[in-house]
Amino acid sequence: QAQLVESGGGLVQAGDSLRLSCSASGRTSSAYTMAWFRQAPGKEREFVASIRWSDGRPDYVDSVKGRFTISSDTIKNTVYLQMNNLKPEDTAVYYCATALVYTFLPGLYSYWGQGTQVTVSP
Repeated sequence: QAQLVESGGGLVQAGDSLRLSCSASGRTSSAYTMAWFRQAPGKEREFVASIRWSDGRPDYVDSVKGRFTISSDTIKNTVYLQMNNLKPEDTAVYYCATALVYTFLPGLYSYWGQGTQVTVSP
């Protein structure tokens, strides 16, 4: 079992920044990819960004490229999501997750955090 705990969400205005953190503990040694997903009310869970533990390769959904940056601290087993120039459409619950393979598909992620709310006002 792996445990993931997100933090850093909040209420901000459009154009502001937030940094989300995801602290992983437990059985994390086999994790291959860490990712952030988000889910807005009435919408499906959406891939936001991922990073490979082995080489730090990042990937992003097009809507956040140039605004969000994913990074990792392998010593602390923590993944971060720096979100700049936030927009109201970024409003959602943000989840971190871990997978044993390199994938963007939420169904292939084994462990999930409880989520942290990000609300961006106009």
